Amino acid sequence: MSQTMRGTLLFLLVAGLILATGFLQSWNSALLILNMGLISAIMALGVNLQWGFAGLFNVGIMGFVALGGLAVVLTSMPPVGAAWAAGGARMLLALAVGAGAIVAAIFAWKSVTPGRKRALVMTAVLVVGYIVYRQLFDPARAAIEAVNPTLEGYLGGAGLPVVFSWPVGMALAAGAAWLIGKTALGLRSDYLAIATLGISEIIIAVMKNEDWLSRGVKNVNGLPRPMPYEVDLQNDPGFVEAATGYGLDPVTASTLYVKAGYSLYFTVVLILLLVLAQLALRSPWGRMMRAIRDNEVAAAAMGKNIKKRHLQIFVLGSAVCGLAGAMMTTLDGQLTPATYQPLRYTFLIWVMVIIGGSGNNFGAVLGGFLVWFLWVQVEPLGQVFLQVVTSPLTDGSPLKEHLLDGAAYMRLLTMGLLLLVVLRFSPRGLLPER
Repeated sequence: MSQTMRGTLLFLLVAGLILATGFLQSWNSALLILNMGLISAIMALGVNLQWGFAGLFNVGIMGFVALGGLAVVLTSMPPVGAAWAAGGARMLLALAVGAGAIVAAIFAWKSVTPGRKRALVMTAVLVVGYIVYRQLFDPARAAIEAVNPTLEGYLGGAGLPVVFSWPVGMALAAGAAWLIGKTALGLRSDYLAIATLGISEIIIAVMKNEDWLSRGVKNVNGLPRPMPYEVDLQNDPGFVEAATGYGLDPVTASTLYVKAGYSLYFTVVLILLLVLAQLALRSPWGRMMRAIRDNEVAAAAMGKNIKKRHLQIFVLGSAVCGLAGAMMTTLDGQLTPATYQPLRYTFLIWVMVIIGGSGNNFGAVLGGFLVWFLWVQVEPLGQVFLQVVTSPLTDGSPLKEHLLDGAAYMRLLTMGLLLLVVLRFSPRGLLPER
């Protein structure tokens, strides 16, 4: 069987699974799986750019996704006037002083002769800069967070349409990736993995604890959305009449309409990214990146700047992850920093890329849809399976209760089994690189 035919059948299988969910469970569940599958496919596409094209082992995906989510708050939420009046200017000044201290330390490192003098100058610049920064930052933060802390207590955003936050999420993630790449891409792959994981944890820690920026664990609710609210549709006589004409009650019709609208938005973005990724893969630049991935020494001998090219692809892949993070926060309608867990936003995305086929853009997309579908459906199906298996056991049996309580772990078991089966029978993924 040709790979094209194989890919077509696999995508049809995934489509059939989603349609079966609609027919057997509910179309709301099917559309929710579809929307999150689209977002997961975009994340997997970003990781595939880094790993499949260039062999960069990035385990800091969670941090870039979180920056995309933060971009939605900074872009679309209205500014909190009282918070800006209480400490907004001082906060901006503090951040400028902190950035200036870092820039001054870098300048001292480059301009001062190596030795004890350089160490003293750098230490003095950093210590003085830190002291001035804290003197400005601490009172500004306290003043901002004291403004109606139950509902606000942060600066808010720019009040722009929420769709504008998607490119902003790409820009934030790309900027963070550039800073990480400038320092870590010269390291071996294992050290790069440690660096990206550590920095992603720092990003999450900042979002959890800096209430003035993102309300921390209090969460930012009521984010603007590109689709109308369901209650507004239910109060629209024209919509109610149209829903009734299709035999649907207005409540169900409104939720389906909103989720289908998100599906169209996300599908357009995924198709655009997929087309661009395919053009890049088949271009001279894409062939160069794969040559660097396969043999860095030979590529360097041909005059290629390995670190520069790695930085390019690292920034591009991270920007795509940031875009996916902004889209996901837009879909959720809230920013919840505590939910950014490595299991969901790093391990699962890597499973998608590996199972789909590293180095194949369509494989990454396939893996995103398939793995997300299984991640959502395995737990309820596992509960039903365990109820059938344990039905001969008496109620109250310790073994029966233990097995039924373990239904939640069916997700992890299934991911592990799926990974083992695919690596055993198709080591290069369901759709291998060509």
